[in-house]
Amino acid sequence: MSNRLINSTSPYLLQHAHNPVDWFEWGNEALTKAKNEDKPILVSIGYSSCHWCHVMERESFENEDIAKIMNDHFVCIKVDREERPDIDQIYMEAVQAMQQHGGWPLNVFLTPDQNPFYGGTYFPPKNWVQLLLQINKTFEVKRAQIDETSEDLRKHLQTSDLSRFAKDPGLEKFTVKALDNMFNVLSSRFDATWGGMDKSPKFVMPTIWLFLLRYHAITKNRAALHMVSFTLKKMIMGGLYDQLGGGFSRYSVDGEWFAPHFEKMLYDNGQLLSLYSEAWSITHDEVFKNTVYETVTWLSREMSHPEGGFYSALDADSEGVEGKFYTWTYPELQDILGKDITVAENYFQISQEGNWEHGRNILLRPDDPTVSSEIKKIKEKLLDVRSSRIRPGLDDKILMGWNSMMIQGLIDSYKAFGDSIFLQHAIRNISFLESNLMAGGKVYRAFKNKRSGTEGFLEDYAFLIQAYTLLYQVTFNEGWLSKAEQWTNYVIENFYDKTEGYFNFSSTTAEKLIAQKKEIFDNVIPSANSVMARNLFHLGILLDKEEWKKMAMDMTSRLSHLIESEPGYSSNWGILFAEITARASEVVIVGKEAEKIRKELHQYYLPFALTLGAESNSTLSLLKERQEKNGKTMIYVCFNKVCKRPVETVKEAVDLIREPL
Repeated sequence: MSNRLINSTSPYLLQHAHNPVDWFEWGNEALTKAKNEDKPILVSIGYSSCHWCHVMERESFENEDIAKIMNDHFVCIKVDREERPDIDQIYMEAVQAMQQHGGWPLNVFLTPDQNPFYGGTYFPPKNWVQLLLQINKTFEVKRAQIDETSEDLRKHLQTSDLSRFAKDPGLEKFTVKALDNMFNVLSSRFDATWGGMDKSPKFVMPTIWLFLLRYHAITKNRAALHMVSFTLKKMIMGGLYDQLGGGFSRYSVDGEWFAPHFEKMLYDNGQLLSLYSEAWSITHDEVFKNTVYETVTWLSREMSHPEGGFYSALDADSEGVEGKFYTWTYPELQDILGKDITVAENYFQISQEGNWEHGRNILLRPDDPTVSSEIKKIKEKLLDVRSSRIRPGLDDKILMGWNSMMIQGLIDSYKAFGDSIFLQHAIRNISFLESNLMAGGKVYRAFKNKRSGTEGFLEDYAFLIQAYTLLYQVTFNEGWLSKAEQWTNYVIENFYDKTEGYFNFSSTTAEKLIAQKKEIFDNVIPSANSVMARNLFHLGILLDKEEWKKMAMDMTSRLSHLIESEPGYSSNWGILFAEITARASEVVIVGKEAEKIRKELHQYYLPFALTLGAESNSTLSLLKERQEKNGKTMIYVCFNKVCKRPVETVKEAVDLIREPL
């Protein structure tokens, strides 16, 4: 037996397609039924690689008796938070406003008008049944009270964060002193023993470390560079990093990067390619380079659609057990390795009792990053055996925003190492997105065998524009820049709120939910508004559009007090703040050697340089007055369209770019 979810494009919804629960997808059919029958709505939100989502499904949603209670008393809607982040955003905020912990699965009860009145996360079966019966009874006998409180909550959800946090803009706010203050806040929260921010569970938060690299570039503060380098090394020594196959898990449940929650997400790994590549371009530490190559090898092997897109996630569980695919008992290792077990025991820090739970071992890496030929052979042997195990579930939907983030990671890897394999992956990826997730002048959110009907959110457009902007800078193909401009115009027309001066998360033509949100806080994924502001700043320079630069600077300066006081939740804004403070430069390369010079230039760490170039003629205004001299390719380093003397060598150009403020 299957339910309505069998026709979904979401792997998470398809996981529930054979539940006895009469699940609906979010849409008119379910919402109309709730109104017509005057029933409360149960919205259950999760994602395919979510461990506790699987547990609750197994314990409750597959139970026929529990399903009957749900079907009799509620209109039950399943939502994939990765396909519908707009719905998840609203009801997550609602649950937190009820003083409940947020997380997934997120189970929220709504009135037929979609107003939330109760919610929580995972419930064991007995508690879930009690809650269902209690909610049903309360809805019948205290309906007026529920309607009143849920309407109050609706009004709270409609209050914009910007009304609380945004101030008047002002250019005087972009100072090195403000950057110092951000650094001091992050430094006070740094874990000097294990790296990362001083708490557990430990999330990766890539933009914090990317900000600190830029802060170091401006101030030469060695402590900032140490915080990043130390953290990156500690992350790859622990179980957070897959020591055999490459790639990072989503977070560590402890404060030591030791035991991960074993799900691997595309968005983490895309950003970590950027982070490790940038760290390598400063330190030239081979362990950072190896991490990038191993991660891309894993992406190619396990996360790639044959036509070039990247899948969303790998599950934490296999055979119903978290981490089983990635961990080992000592006898297993002994059988595989024989006399080499002693070498493996010392290197991977395993024990006969197991270094984790249930007698299993998580493979670790020693402080010394050197990998001997003996260890390489052991890793190859273990990876070969592991590949025959029952694999974790694969979430094989392809998301526009996350794939665009991966393009950035691949381009940053290409810039650092100059290896065309990274650029090839990036171009195959953008070709897939153009073929499968664009139609009728719009971008769409998701693809699995077919395109979903959901238009992309601000996140999708913003990361796509970022990808096009970066593709131009490493190819000098002006077609990419033209597409970045085209989609930016679309976003301004369809997402921008002129009253508040920021972008809505959903398009003006999208389905109207009970609240229209603006995402301003950076989390593991940077906020859509901060990404869009950086796009406007970069494209404002590349396309000589002063009004776009001004929009970006106003958006940033109005949040500057928040960026300065809470950089942990505004680190991508912090990156843009640093770019504005450091006077982003335009580096124009003109002549027959433009591509060769660009490639050499990009191997330096130049986070505040935007590159433009052409072998001959160009339509870009910044290139029109620039030309080669005496048949020689010239490099023009410019600040706010005022250029220094043209130079011929990359070394001279780098010196000009890095001149102190």
